[in-house]
Amino acid sequence: MENDESVLRRKLEMVCGVPLFWSTVEEWAQVESFQARPDDLLISTYPKSGVAQLDKMPSPRLAKTHLPVQLLPDSFWENNCKIIYVARNAKDVAVSYYHFYQMAKMHPEPGTWDEFLEKFVTGEVAFGSWYDHVKGWWEKRKDKPILYLFYEDMKEDPKREIQKVLQFLGKDLKEDVVNKILHHTSFQEMQKNPTANYKMVPKAQMDHSVSPFMRKGTAGDWKNHFTVAQNEAFDSDYKEKMKGSTLQFRTEI
Repeated sequence: MENDESVLRRKLEMVCGVPLFWSTVEEWAQVESFQARPDDLLISTYPKSGVAQLDKMPSPRLAKTHLPVQLLPDSFWENNCKIIYVARNAKDVAVSYYHFYQMAKMHPEPGTWDEFLEKFVTGEVAFGSWYDHVKGWWEKRKDKPILYLFYEDMKEDPKREIQKVLQFLGKDLKEDVVNKILHHTSFQEMQKNPTANYKMVPKAQMDHSVSPFMRKGTAGDWKNHFTVAQNEAFDSDYKEKMKGSTLQFRTEI
């Protein structure tokens, strides 16, 4: 990737009303025509929602996406592929995404925290509205083989959540294997793993001195960033946008 403004910090482009990276839009025909196989496993999240913890799970071919449900290639639905969706509370996602925008220069300039939070709330960030994303996948689970997990639950009791994944995949692993998975998918281990922490990406593209790709991995860090006024405004807007949904999140554990 070239280190210049023609490639880095470019504006997002729209696909069916969803803002995406220019590079994704250029290859959109290939994305749309992707041919899933019936035994593929798809892991889907809104960005900065903790998907890396599932990477080492036993599976057939593994695909990952941040796409909202309406933009997923049709072949996944046609082949009835199993999908694991991981959702994280909006406030922590906003904070984590802000730091990611700062260090990962494929994003547009994030501006100040206050400016970025406004963009997040209005869905003017890569992959669009968090609210639409989590609600869309939540509704889709009613008629498709989707296991919907929560980041906060994974932090609280990772073994319990791994057992949910194993049951969903029809896998029965010995206790020692499960414990190895727990160890290697812990935040501390993943943070040290060069295949997970993106430390091999050139600094011109991802500046880890600004913020590491895997920053804290906690639930509740939003309290260190939101002002009282921001929190009140966010809560009011959140209540309106999530009205009518049975989807509920914990903002701390």
